[in-house]
Amino acid sequence: MRIREILKGDSKVLNIYFTAGYPHLNDTEEILMALDKAGVQMAEVGIPFSDPLADGPVIQASSLKAIQNGITLKKIFEQLQQSKGKHQVSTVLMGYINSVLQYGVEAFLKSCQEVGVEAVIIPDLSLEIYERSYQQLFEQYGVALVFLVTPQTEEARIRKIDDLSKAFIYVVSTSSTTGNQDRKVEDATAYLNRIAAMNLKTPTMVGFNIKDKATFQLATQNHQGGIIGSAFVKDLNEEDLSASISSFIQKVLS
Repeated sequence: MRIREILKGDSKVLNIYFTAGYPHLNDTEEILMALDKAGVQMAEVGIPFSDPLADGPVIQASSLKAIQNGITLKKIFEQLQQSKGKHQVSTVLMGYINSVLQYGVEAFLKSCQEVGVEAVIIPDLSLEIYERSYQQLFEQYGVALVFLVTPQTEEARIRKIDDLSKAFIYVVSTSSTTGNQDRKVEDATAYLNRIAAMNLKTPTMVGFNIKDKATFQLATQNHQGGIIGSAFVKDLNEEDLSASISSFIQKVLS
């Protein structure tokens, strides 16, 4: 799996989240190509949903705008197919189980396989339901489910997640929604160190409240990557997407 190869490299990997269909309906390809040009190796493409449980106000607002723009899961797959081969960014889909069920689980995984999506993040699909109902299908189509761990996740469960994971483990830095200004990744140092000390087989990426160079560096001290979402989405300039993306990434990676 290419994602594992990227995360096993020497550099700390930046994973950028953006909402498909935002700011404009057909911006997915331009954003992916701009991220590629800026040196980003991985992107998390968000599937807009009307009630995103894990997302803060910035991503909620972008999801609402994307839905108003006319984005659908079918359209997202069409956009990813259109952009396939035009960039080197490994794409991960992030969405909620209702969207997947409406599309059809097997149809969803088949579409992922066809457009080159190696992994998906579905926060409200539990490990137990995945094992019982969907693991065989995911493995059949070669798509990895990325599991989330939080400061409250017990070690035994983290070990089980480690055994089941094929891509990376999403380490949620704080028990909050994305982009929560009251929670700081700086306060999660002991927790992040504890996860790192477990010497997991699976690469780990830290997300939630990573927003700039300083927080990215802090998140990746003992982890293979960091995920920036709300800060990136908030910074997008509708009039000049490519320039705003280049500027944002340069500030994080320089």
